[in-house]
Amino acid sequence: MHSSRPSGSLANTLPQWVPSGARRYLAHTEEGLSIRELARAAGCHASTILRQVQKVETRRDDPLVDEVLLQLGHALSGAKDPHPEEDTAMSQTAYQPAVQPDPDTLRREGKRILRHLAERGAVLAVAEGMEKAVVVRSTNGEAQNTAVTDRAIARALALKDWLECTDPGRISKYCITPEGRAALKRMLAEDENRASGFAEAQTPFMAQAAGVAGPTEGSERRMRFTSYETPLAVLARRRDKDGSLFLEEDLVRAGERLREDFELAQMGRSGDQNWENVLSGAAQTSYQGDDMVGYSPEAARARVAAALRDLGPGLGDVVLRCCCLLEGLENAEKQLGWSARSGKIVLRIALQRLKRYYELFESSGQLIG
Repeated sequence: MHSSRPSGSLANTLPQWVPSGARRYLAHTEEGLSIRELARAAGCHASTILRQVQKVETRRDDPLVDEVLLQLGHALSGAKDPHPEEDTAMSQTAYQPAVQPDPDTLRREGKRILRHLAERGAVLAVAEGMEKAVVVRSTNGEAQNTAVTDRAIARALALKDWLECTDPGRISKYCITPEGRAALKRMLAEDENRASGFAEAQTPFMAQAAGVAGPTEGSERRMRFTSYETPLAVLARRRDKDGSLFLEEDLVRAGERLREDFELAQMGRSGDQNWENVLSGAAQTSYQGDDMVGYSPEAARARVAAALRDLGPGLGDVVLRCCCLLEGLENAEKQLGWSARSGKIVLRIALQRLKRYYELFESSGQLIG
C-alpha cells in the first residue's frame, strides 16, 4: 500500500504562485519526503522529480531564489514545530514571515515590472538589506529609474524563473528571461481579451490604473497600450524632416520620470485615484513627514499631482494618458477631441514644460530623484 504522506504534504499549503518544482524541492528538503514518494503522488517517474529538485538546487546561487526558499522552508519548519529554535544561519533579510504576495498582487506587480524589464537596456537592481527593488534602464550611457517594487515581488518573480541574475553581488542585477517574456505576453493578451469583451469583467487593477471605478454602461472603454514598448519610446524613435530626433533624450527622461512616480503611486492604493480631478483642481494630494527617501506611494502621488497641476488641462491630459496610462496617441487624440496627428506636437510641448518643471524643482531641492 503506497504512502499517503505526499498528498498531505505541508508544501501544499505554500502560496499558490509557488511553482510545482519548488514545492517538491521543499517537500524533499524540508519535510524529508523521498523522491519516490513525491513521484508516486505526482503520478510520474522518479527521474522527473529528481530533475526538478536538482534544477531548483542549482538556482540557489541566485540571491533572491535562495532568500525565498529560506523563507518558505522556514515557514514549513514552523508549521511542523510551533516553537522552532531560532535559525542563526538565516539572515534577517531572508527571514521575514508573512511577506509573501497574494496571487492578485503578484500578477499586477509582476506584469508591471516585467513590462519595464522588457524594454531595451533595463535591469532590476536589488541591493543587500534593502526592501525595494528598482528597475534601471540605461539609455545613451545614462541610467534612469523606471519602476520600484517590493523585494518580496522580486523574489517571487525570480523563483518563477521570470528573472535571471546576471550580476550577483552587493547590488545584484536581474534581466527578464524568455519565460518571463512569455508570461508577460500571456498576461497582456488576457488583459486585451478582457478589454475586448472576452471576459466577464475588466480586472479591477486596470480600472484603478486608469483612474476610473470600472467600465459602466454607455461609457467608452479606455484602451491601454499593449506593446512591450511605451508610446513615448515609440515616438522617441521618430525623426523630423531634417533627420533630427522628434523627442530629445531629456524630454524622454522627463516623461519616464513622471511614469516612475505614477507607477509607484499605484502601489498599496486601496481606493481609486482620479488623476483627471487633480488636473481640474477638484482633488488635492499632499503628504507630510519622512517618506523613505521619496519612495513611498504617498510621496509619489504628491509629486505626480504637483506636476500635473503645473502642466494644467490639455498638456497635463496628454502627458497623463501617453506617459502614465500608456495610451496610444491616436486614442488620446480621439478621447480629447483633437484633430489627427496633433497629439504628438502637443505631447512634445508638454514634455518641454515638464522638463522645465523638474529642473526648477531640482534646483530648489524639493524633489527626490
